[in-house]
Amino acid sequence: MLGCVIHGQGDLRVDELTIPEPGPGQALVAVRYGGVCGSDLHYWRHGGVGDFRLKEPMLLGHEVVGTVVSYGSPDASSPAVGTAVAVHPATPCGVCPECVDGRRNVCRDTRYLGSAARFPHVQGGFAAQVVVPAEQLRRLPAGLELRRAALAEPLSVALHAVRRAGEVAGRHVLVTGAGPIGCLVVAAAKAAGAAHVTVTDLLPAALEYARLAGADTLVRADEPDDAGWPSEVDVGVEASGVAAGLETCLRLVRRGGVVVQLGMLPPGPSPFAGNLVVSREIELRGAFRFDTEFDEALRLLAAEPAFDGLVSAVVPVTDAESAFALAADRGRSCKVLLDFAT
Repeated sequence: MLGCVIHGQGDLRVDELTIPEPGPGQALVAVRYGGVCGSDLHYWRHGGVGDFRLKEPMLLGHEVVGTVVSYGSPDASSPAVGTAVAVHPATPCGVCPECVDGRRNVCRDTRYLGSAARFPHVQGGFAAQVVVPAEQLRRLPAGLELRRAALAEPLSVALHAVRRAGEVAGRHVLVTGAGPIGCLVVAAAKAAGAAHVTVTDLLPAALEYARLAGADTLVRADEPDDAGWPSEVDVGVEASGVAAGLETCLRLVRRGGVVVQLGMLPPGPSPFAGNLVVSREIELRGAFRFDTEFDEALRLLAAEPAFDGLVSAVVPVTDAESAFALAADRGRSCKVLLDFAT
């Protein structure tokens, strides 16, 4: 079978791999689609994500959907073999203080598909068949096709970020960065009842995807202050991963407002307008991955066909490098999927 393996910075290969065997408590899944995430691109272009550096070849991918092939335990039968499923990529430890406190998304000993955060690395899901804990399988709701279901993981990230912002119903939300996650934050904010969502980005094509996701106002990030910028917002969600985006959120959020830092900033210190946090009593909150939002994401995807417009390309895994190049070009794409059907 074929798998998409990163061997080092700039060294992405489609390797021939052995089909794994599921053990007790595990399931074998035939992967159909895998979404190329920003972290996958970071491993490809930079050899790491933030402080997580590659130390060995790693199967990429954590946004995967497919069908159940078999189980490693004879008494395991749900979801039934042949059922279409999405794979929740996180395996929290369940015993650390964070897990006990109900914050499993920041578990200090979690395992996450396709992550170099620990060594040996946790191998990912970009292969024709993968073994995962059976408890991480989620049956797709009725009417939800695998192609759209591939958005479940990034939508879960967006839903968690909006949840971290607190009450957004009836409020004006600013999203800086109209990449796939930023666009899904727009959709998540609208689903939570936001009255108005403004999105900023440098690229017109990216802003058009944000419009598809439901944005009310689109602003070029390099435009002057009189070019459609809001004078004030209630909530800011920084989804670009650059310090300038955080600066914009802090500058525009109202006194006593909330800013959620969702985009992963470059490793090392990042400058930000800390005095505004003090003088305006702005609440600056981080948002990392997700937990139970995964099930909510599947329900939302099943109910809203418009999400299909955010999938800009489906590329055979045999052409993985061109898929990564396309996903990295935000002027030409939003979410790019790898197709593992043979």
